[in-house]
Amino acid sequence: MPATSRHEVPVFSTPLIETHCHLDYLKQDTTSAIIAHAHAHGIAKIITIAVEPENLATVLDLVSAHEQVYGTQGVHPHSADLYSEAVGTDIAQGAKHPKILAIGEIGLDYHYDNSPRAQQRRAFTAQLDIALAANLPIVVHTRDADADTMAIFKEYSGRGLRGVIHSFTSSPELAAFCVEEGFYLGFNGIVSFNKADNVRAVLAQTPLARVLLETDAPYLTPVPFRGKENAPFYLPWVAQKVAEVKGVSIDEVAETTTANAQRLFFSSL
Repeated sequence: MPATSRHEVPVFSTPLIETHCHLDYLKQDTTSAIIAHAHAHGIAKIITIAVEPENLATVLDLVSAHEQVYGTQGVHPHSADLYSEAVGTDIAQGAKHPKILAIGEIGLDYHYDNSPRAQQRRAFTAQLDIALAANLPIVVHTRDADADTMAIFKEYSGRGLRGVIHSFTSSPELAAFCVEEGFYLGFNGIVSFNKADNVRAVLAQTPLARVLLETDAPYLTPVPFRGKENAPFYLPWVAQKVAEVKGVSIDEVAETTTANAQRLFFSSL
């Protein structure tokens, strides 16, 4: 990669944890090469996320094949119409794998409405029950569904639910509610986008102790790599932008967010 003032890899002292990507969706190279590239850029661990019944087994294969890779089991709201009791059984069974760290990506998406909203809510709550039964955190996708997301979380309040609202782009009100409930907020390349002042405002108000770093690769590539397929090895640029928005050093961002990820996902290992 050419070394320029914008493209040089940001330097930090604590290895990062990539808390959200989709390794099986990346097309740019082999998985082994992507992982090696990420390791060279200071990424210690990678969590690859399940999103539909068809890739539950794929995630299990990835975590079994690669030492640095961990995963989740779950069905995204876009595919909620594919959720069934049998799929729930598969998720619960997959969650027993020692390298499966969470139930996700689950939640509500009323922006695209790829699945009926009632089915999204049913799939979401069913998978929250699986997470509680397995004593695992959740990885949540919510878009244009603040009211229902809060209502569902209120139903589960006090029952030990924990997790991250990934790729946070929702309202400051939902952010404050989720932080108060003990959730983390995940931030990715969106924080570097020109028109993402709303996301930067939420990041600015969120305690660093409640922030996780992610790429959501192959989506949401950060500046200055817009136009390229995203990958875990671009996570240092997310960390750099988070440090800028928070007004702290990148070392502080790396140390704190890695500790956050360890606490949420890896404390039981």
